[in-house]
Amino acid sequence: MSNGQGIAAKLINVNYQQAGIGQVVNDLESKTGYHFYYDAKALDSLRITLQLTQQPLTKVLDMAFNNTSFRYAITGQDVFLTKGRAVQPSLAEGFFGKKPKTGQAGGAVAAAQSNTQAFTDEKEKGAPEATIENKTYEIGFKTNTIGPGNATIAGYVKDIKTGEPITGAVLYVPDAKQGNNTVGANTDAFGFFSLTLPKGKHTININALGSRDTHRQIILYSDGKLNIDLQEQIQSLKEVKISADKIANVKSLQMGVAKMDIKTIKEIPAVFGEADVLRAVLVLPGVQSVGEATTGFNVRGGSADQNLILLDGLTIYNPAHFFGFFSAFNPDIVKDVELYKSSIPERLGGRLSSVLEVTDREGNKKNFTGSAGIGLLTSRVNVEGPIDKDKTSFIFGARTTYSNWLLQLLPEAYKHSQASFYDVNLDISHQINANNSIYLYTYLSSDNFKLNSDTAYAYSNKNIALKWKHNFSNKLYSLISFGFDRYQYSIASDQNPIDAYKLNFDINQGNFHADFNYYPSTKHTVTFGLSSIYYRLHPGDFEPTGTKSLELPDVVPVQQGLESAAYLGDKFDISDKLSVSAGVRLSMFNVLGPGTFDNYAPGVARESNTVTDSTTYGNNKVVKTYINPELRLSIRYNLTDNTSIKAGYNQLHQYLHLLSNTTAISPTDVYQLSNTNIKPQSGDQISLGLYKNLESNTIETSVEVYYKRIRNYLDYRSGANLELNQHIEQDIINTDGKAYGLELMLRKTAGKLTGIMSYTYSRTFLQQNDPTVLPVVNGGAWYPANYDKPHDFNLTGSYHISHRYSFSMNLVYSTGRPITLPIAKYYYDGSERVYYSDRNQYRIPDYFRSDVSINIEGNHKVHQLTHNSWTIGVYNLTGQKNAYSTYFSEQGGVISGYKLSIFAAPIPFVNYNIRF
Repeated sequence: MSNGQGIAAKLINVNYQQAGIGQVVNDLESKTGYHFYYDAKALDSLRITLQLTQQPLTKVLDMAFNNTSFRYAITGQDVFLTKGRAVQPSLAEGFFGKKPKTGQAGGAVAAAQSNTQAFTDEKEKGAPEATIENKTYEIGFKTNTIGPGNATIAGYVKDIKTGEPITGAVLYVPDAKQGNNTVGANTDAFGFFSLTLPKGKHTININALGSRDTHRQIILYSDGKLNIDLQEQIQSLKEVKISADKIANVKSLQMGVAKMDIKTIKEIPAVFGEADVLRAVLVLPGVQSVGEATTGFNVRGGSADQNLILLDGLTIYNPAHFFGFFSAFNPDIVKDVELYKSSIPERLGGRLSSVLEVTDREGNKKNFTGSAGIGLLTSRVNVEGPIDKDKTSFIFGARTTYSNWLLQLLPEAYKHSQASFYDVNLDISHQINANNSIYLYTYLSSDNFKLNSDTAYAYSNKNIALKWKHNFSNKLYSLISFGFDRYQYSIASDQNPIDAYKLNFDINQGNFHADFNYYPSTKHTVTFGLSSIYYRLHPGDFEPTGTKSLELPDVVPVQQGLESAAYLGDKFDISDKLSVSAGVRLSMFNVLGPGTFDNYAPGVARESNTVTDSTTYGNNKVVKTYINPELRLSIRYNLTDNTSIKAGYNQLHQYLHLLSNTTAISPTDVYQLSNTNIKPQSGDQISLGLYKNLESNTIETSVEVYYKRIRNYLDYRSGANLELNQHIEQDIINTDGKAYGLELMLRKTAGKLTGIMSYTYSRTFLQQNDPTVLPVVNGGAWYPANYDKPHDFNLTGSYHISHRYSFSMNLVYSTGRPITLPIAKYYYDGSERVYYSDRNQYRIPDYFRSDVSINIEGNHKVHQLTHNSWTIGVYNLTGQKNAYSTYFSEQGGVISGYKLSIFAAPIPFVNYNIRF
């Protein structure tokens, strides 16, 4: 009934027994200091019986006028009471040809009362923009009487200031029930929602993180549209927002899903002070890293290449900059991050462990704004604004580094190193009409570095995607997308002309996706669609450079493949407490020519002397086809309003393999498609979880356990050569794997102190017992994977001293990862040899790190040209010498072990940020 703006937080007590309007108004004016304006004749029939304790004025008026035709509106210290129609206490933008100046509010109210367009019986054309609360919006074709049955209302929830869509907003209708549950919906990545309600009058409540809680009054005659604009919420630090509907972690069907907005990410201390998306993901349970300077990560016992990383649907193969110190995602344009560890949606596939979806903001549709930041190693800038106001917007972001000064400070062995990188994002969104929108996403990154040698490394990502969103109706919409992704790297050496060379690798993929969402009723949400990815790889192209080079060229033949999928899923509410999401994804992979594929004798090891013959295929000829159905199932049962249990099952297949004998993604890794000799990886996972919210839903807790099986995971023979290997299948070992674990999380989302505490116990084992592959690893027994780390603890928190000052900290502990050690020397055949332990029998030392930072905001005045902030802190506060890698060297007949630490001392940092 009221927009609630400008109302004091004063709480009052009232006790009325059949009181007239005059008595009520006199009492409220004396208790609140507000002035009431009304027509006594119009309200003389009203009698109010009401008793409330410690409630604000808006609550008193809501209860007093409940189920009556009387309305109220509040502006400043004035309250207007009307019958039948509510006053809109402000003028439409542009009423005076320009925005009214400060001090015109009183005249605006008087004008609004005489302007028929300010009343709620105005007729809207198309989808009305619902910006205020004390107004009734008529949806559908208006009739004299409201008919029986249901109708569907759909639209977009957006930020009123920027016009950007709000993802994950919760809409619920208290007077509409499905059994004992309130009818509700959540907005998707584009801010879209669909609600099916009984025809008639309703109040829609809207909650969204970072936005002011609000409601909209509607009269639903038939299917129609309503776009809702929300205002930003500036919360008091002492305020604890209580809402029974902000419990998505309890009532959502998805398991093993974690979502973080950019505000949370920026509060986590990171090396060199720049917010890092991937390092923020590492604070979540079940997510681990194998080393200090790497942005590769391991999820629930999976290797680094078993994670699908998407930036607005673009596939990012190497998400790292500057030796892994920075992630590839510009924090100034990122909107939020969502990680799927279990309950992976049917529309996604192609990787065994997880899907990480990074979403950029759309760009301000109202005004031109921007920001910039400067740090010790990097600078960044972003600009956004409307191309066609309220319809078309863009957002542009760029980062670069000037890090060579830091490398000059390294010891003599590294002081001649060089490193540089840059990345660029440009996204454009355009609304064609109420039912059609198009989106363009582009990303470009480049890295170059040299580590005190003549060998230069370079790698880059190039990505582009075009998406078309079409609403067929309020219940059905589609998202069609086309894209191209390219990842390439090169290694070059030209200091010595005699052996100058260049080695190139690239992977190219063309994408097509057609995804459909259908809302047949309040109990069902159906998703279905198709996808196809065409791969073309150049696994290695070695060529001499210069006329004096004596190097011989070597080229690994091109690889091609086509990965396709069709899926169908249904989220169904069986009862008030029990909901099920079930689906199937049918994936297919076609190995394509050209190529010559060796055939090996059965039952013996794959070696050059066991090749029986070879088969040659022409360009684009189908060599082999793999077809694999994948089941997806999630079940949720609500024990109470704030407690639920969930169970899930997933099947996944992966047709693209990473060939690497390191534990982290590096620029020199080679990708390999499945073929006649290399089978697709497959895995299935079962998980069970308990979720409970505490303290009025401001503290989220969860416990999850899981068990995963992995088949055809690639490991390697000892001494395997992975570079320019024309017959890589001879150095590959197919293994089976198993992983299991326990994940605990506690998350506080409100108050001065916020943060996440997580603990993970996880184990990952591999087994190779194929007698045709000799020698059998560890005698055929299970052995820990290279990234097996049983214990992992993370604590990250922020204490908001005031709106301008906050303190953040980060604590990390984990078990050291496994290694294989030389444990003895022996003499054989006249020479000295080294005897190694079983594979991965020992571990490097445990890992511990603590980080702190202080964030200083500038003043919060609205009307000023720029807003600035500082971030000052220390990474690795205690100077812990954590081992990144270990190696062994023999000198004078003595074998000595060494460990390499990336950050062996505290690293101070400072960043200056400015918004305009």
